[in-house]
Amino acid sequence: MALNLGRMPEVLRLIDLALAEDLGRGDVTTESVIEKETGATAAVVAREPLVVSGVDVARAVFARVDRHVRIQLRQPNGTQVAPGAVILDIDGPASAVLGAERTALNFLQRLSVLATLSRLFADALTGTGGRVVDTRKTTPGWRVLEKAAVRDGGCFNHRSDLGSGILIKDNHVVACGGVKVAVERARARAPHPLRIEVEVDSLAQLHEAIAARADLVLCDNMAVDEVREAVGLAHAAGIKVEVSGGMNLQRAPLYAQAGADYISVGALTHSARAVDIALDFL
Repeated sequence: MALNLGRMPEVLRLIDLALAEDLGRGDVTTESVIEKETGATAAVVAREPLVVSGVDVARAVFARVDRHVRIQLRQPNGTQVAPGAVILDIDGPASAVLGAERTALNFLQRLSVLATLSRLFADALTGTGGRVVDTRKTTPGWRVLEKAAVRDGGCFNHRSDLGSGILIKDNHVVACGGVKVAVERARARAPHPLRIEVEVDSLAQLHEAIAARADLVLCDNMAVDEVREAVGLAHAAGIKVEVSGGMNLQRAPLYAQAGADYISVGALTHSARAVDIALDFL
């Protein structure tokens, strides 16, 4: 069963923060022109092709404003829709619908664009055997939502936080004095269930990682041919290969075709524009 993000305490806190930002001093326009007893029927509509994400959060926004607002889900998370598709049907007090509108749409637009971009990357790697994974380059406070949107689009999650996995990066290597010593320390000190991944930027560092028995290597900013050679060496040692560094829809398939197991793409969460979703009264 899919996780309902709209019930998670950290998401509800984020919703409350967003509502306080937009509705904290009331809605003077609505209060001035609409009678309290006025009801409304509305639809949340896609204005362009997109992959839906964030509907559970949007529903929670309306419920937070007024529990009498009724929502009917028409397009679940992960659904690819065309322009004009109705995502949600809404019925309830007009003042509540208007008060929640912008906040609900902000969540939907942000999360749906991440899912839409993720679907493009997932489709670009079809048939290669490689997987696109996200990074920790997320909007502060939004990580659980943005990583869910990546999954809705068909891509995969990397570490959720610094405590969920061992990834020895370039600064760790410098501080330790080399790849081999960093991996050996992690092997001796880290919790047993966690696999050890180490970033390398040359074949020389790769040889160090192999000698130290790393579980996974992250080839950072390497050329395609260099990654192809690294994949051969690493796979022969039973080590999987991730690549990173300026990945886009054109470059990612080349690295997957070179044999990389994982392509990490920061752009999934840090460079996407908003998609066009609107709420229309009927």
